Amino acid sequence: MITNSEKIPQLLYHAAIIMDGNGRWAKERRHPRFWGHVRGASVASKIIEEAVNLNLKAITLFSFSTENWSRPELEIRVLFKLLGKFILKEKKRALEKKIKFRVIGDLTGLPPETVKIIHEMENKTKDFDGLKLTLAFGYGGRSEIVSAANLHIKNYPGEELNVEKLEKNLFAPDLGDVDFLIRTGGDHRISNFLLWQLAYAELFFMDLKWPDFTQDDLRNIHGQFLKRERRFGFINATRELGLVSQMAVKNKTAQGYKNGK
Repeated sequence: MITNSEKIPQLLYHAAIIMDGNGRWAKERRHPRFWGHVRGASVASKIIEEAVNLNLKAITLFSFSTENWSRPELEIRVLFKLLGKFILKEKKRALEKKIKFRVIGDLTGLPPETVKIIHEMENKTKDFDGLKLTLAFGYGGRSEIVSAANLHIKNYPGEELNVEKLEKNLFAPDLGDVDFLIRTGGDHRISNFLLWQLAYAELFFMDLKWPDFTQDDLRNIHGQFLKRERRFGFINATRELGLVSQMAVKNKTAQGYKNGK
């Protein structure tokens, strides 16, 4: 039975971040928008370092959405170059800290050399058991769900789809649910990011723009998250969604027998 006093030691968490505000940050300083992205990439490196220090299970960074293709061509080209440089910069840390790296989303349109860098990094780190670092690039949450459903239909034609089967076909099923989401830049929405995985996430929205986000900010939000009571529909606080889901199924089945079903 789950109680208020339940303690689950060394439970690791999945953080997701919408790194918003780079362009506006640069514009406020009378610089081109891409200047903000360069600064934002540097901040992302520091946040990954702090994620390792906090012993997070995973961190997923929203770096380029399907909607971002509507941005100016020069800005898109800069983002593509930054992605390759960022991965190469993080390579040493990934190898030292056993960070498992991957990119989720549609890589169509990326320069071939950048795609090569991505695949090489993914292959080198695929068996690592440290922090799971995921970049969402060319990503859309709705597209991921549709892709998962279509993959199930293709592999198991005529077989009914359920939650567990769909989850197995997501882009990175081993990441599991997001525990807390951070969005910088002042907007209070999730913008088609990890729609399935954010179902039970704690949400933190910040007015400061991504280039001003610091390691202290991540540490403080992580501390706030740990203090929040999470019930997942249960009457008492718990940290484990899986336990609540199992209890819900058990109780529903038992109630059905009582009602003669």
